[in-house]
Amino acid sequence: MNPINHPLLVVIVTMVGLALSARLGVNLRRRRTEGEIDFSEYGLVESAALTLLGLIIGFTFSMAIGRFDQRKQCEAKEANTIGTEYLRAGLLPPAEAAKVRGLLVDYLDQRVLYYGTRWQEDIDRINGKTATLQAQMWSTVETVAGASPPNPVVAVAVMGMNDVIDAQGYTQAAWLNRIPMTAWVLMVAIAIFANALLGYTSKSVGRERTLLMVMPMILAVAFFLIADIDSPRWGLVRVAPENLENLALSLHAPGKP
Repeated sequence: MNPINHPLLVVIVTMVGLALSARLGVNLRRRRTEGEIDFSEYGLVESAALTLLGLIIGFTFSMAIGRFDQRKQCEAKEANTIGTEYLRAGLLPPAEAAKVRGLLVDYLDQRVLYYGTRWQEDIDRINGKTATLQAQMWSTVETVAGASPPNPVVAVAVMGMNDVIDAQGYTQAAWLNRIPMTAWVLMVAIAIFANALLGYTSKSVGRERTLLMVMPMILAVAFFLIADIDSPRWGLVRVAPENLENLALSLHAPGKP
């Protein structure tokens, strides 16, 4: 199980880990007498570490937002291409047009399910059904295109079907495009180092307790937000298939050809 896919797990592990790293810094400080510690030397390093951590968190958050926007755009593109191909299917002979439109409605239902599914078994089943429907739709328009002389009208329907299949591929690629694990490792490593420095340089008991509790909590919330936005399925902030659902309502409406 990849913990990055579960934001709640990220916030728990991060808070505990960073609190322990700060406590480790306190324990290391206690092994030395106060006269042996020159806190001015560590203050600059501590500030630099916290500044670098803030920059990396901001950069990683920007990456997560960019990927979230990409998934939203892909969802809107899928709805547009499916709706457009449904209309273009009317350019085919009546029998093939009815078949393609029926397949498109079933295909649209599978795409809506894809956005709301979390479990891998259901995802595999939906992907299998989607691939089958794509093959059936492409076979139908391919048969029409090959059974008659070159026809620019039929070519429009064929191109539209190609766009439908491509849109699904772009969506899948966008959902697999996540923040690299190396970025997570770097961010967590700097956070651990920074919290250890905070624990090491804390002088008063009150400040020590505050930093050991507050700073890990703040960083854990930041990591949770990044992981939540970057997680397509298990996050609280997810791409809802609003455009696909609206299209499905329109195509399922009574009297729709």
